[in-house]
Amino acid sequence: MPRARTIIDKIWDSHVVARRDDGECLLYIDRLLLQENSFHGFDKIRREDRTIRNPGQAFAFSDHYVPTVGREQGLDGIADPEIRNMVELIESDSRDNDITLFGLGDIRQGILHVVGPEQGITQPGLVIAGADSHTSTHGALGTYAFGVGSSEVAHVLAVQGLWRARPKTMRVLVETPLSDGISSKDLILAIIGRIGAGGAVGHVIEYAGPGIAALSVEQRMTVCNMSIEAGARAGLISPDDKVCEYVKGRPYAPSGELWDKALAYWRTLASDADASYDREVRIAASEIPPMVTWGTNPEQVAAVTGTVPDPAAESDPGRRTRMERALAYMALEPGTELRSIRLDRVFIGSCTNSRIEDLRIAAAVAKGRTAQVPTMVVPGSGLIRQQAEEEGLHETFLAAGFEWRSPGCSMCVGINGDMLNPGERCASTSNRNFEGRQGPGGRTHLMSPAMAAAAAVTGRITDVRELTGEG
Repeated sequence: MPRARTIIDKIWDSHVVARRDDGECLLYIDRLLLQENSFHGFDKIRREDRTIRNPGQAFAFSDHYVPTVGREQGLDGIADPEIRNMVELIESDSRDNDITLFGLGDIRQGILHVVGPEQGITQPGLVIAGADSHTSTHGALGTYAFGVGSSEVAHVLAVQGLWRARPKTMRVLVETPLSDGISSKDLILAIIGRIGAGGAVGHVIEYAGPGIAALSVEQRMTVCNMSIEAGARAGLISPDDKVCEYVKGRPYAPSGELWDKALAYWRTLASDADASYDREVRIAASEIPPMVTWGTNPEQVAAVTGTVPDPAAESDPGRRTRMERALAYMALEPGTELRSIRLDRVFIGSCTNSRIEDLRIAAAVAKGRTAQVPTMVVPGSGLIRQQAEEEGLHETFLAAGFEWRSPGCSMCVGINGDMLNPGERCASTSNRNFEGRQGPGGRTHLMSPAMAAAAAVTGRITDVRELTGEG
């Protein structure tokens, strides 16, 4: 009788090209996702006089460095020569190597982890390598997707494969659906808060259970996106009817007889009922409140109704030291009510929360209210921006005094001109709150789109349920 297997096992086993004596496997890579920093990989290909094996299986995106204002001017709208050079490099490297680029001037341009699923490039059962750590996002569609560095980018370009050690497996079983008004961002922040920023090191996380099944595909992307913040190699969810319906009809999705064959294969990928895992964590999502980070990694998170914790109450010396450093950087005192913390800026966007569902939620909170602090809304792609404008969401944002910008990574990473000034405090829907992540000296509080919109119209960290009456 064949052994029960997880979806991770099934995808892994079907992609092994060769095995070494040390157990590492050469995995076939179905898709390679590139962005502006991938120029190192292209340089290596040129230096070693190699050719690209399968240009049609690589896709490039202008996202990290593109500006979110002045886009009608194209490259001429990029004043900073270093930033302009990065955008020019991905354009020339893609053109010279016959690789599809979603770049400036293309309505499809946007963040690689938004555009990939949106275009149907991401499909169940694939192995996807991306030149960005949050490639785990694509696992929401039942892929094994992970980030790679520059040398690995070159390796995939040259041979369409990578050596990898089989990861351990962790199942996060979400036993109950989220309560009304609580988002998948709250869910993943609660999970990271529980298992820790290093709690999934060496593992691939599979998210499962009724609470995950109840989520939309876009909500699942938020969960898988932040798997990396728990130290995981990747995060993924077995594909179901929602995923199949999401992929159907997208530009790069199979069609006709190929669709029928793909669908039949995708339905075999779900983890077997009696499959075993190296570790399992159970979460009752119905008990999760709105969450907000107070420190400098996503593990340092609490319910919005809580207070800043006291390091003196922490028994672990290393953890206590990290807490003390975080509070010093964030300029916060133990015991401070989170809802009393004033803000300087709000950012709604990033590969975590810039999809149409996120924008609809933020607009619903902003409607009829007025921003108390500068607030940027940055859609994840040109097509999302177009759809939001067709639905009138941009009018709601503009009426509330929010900025409505062009797609890109924007203030999530702070390398494209959108960044905090030293000492500024920001409510952000992005995925990282490390020291200096949104700009040197900037202080970041991670939260959901609804919570960020609530913060924008009150000027402080706010329990969105105070405004919506939910919960």
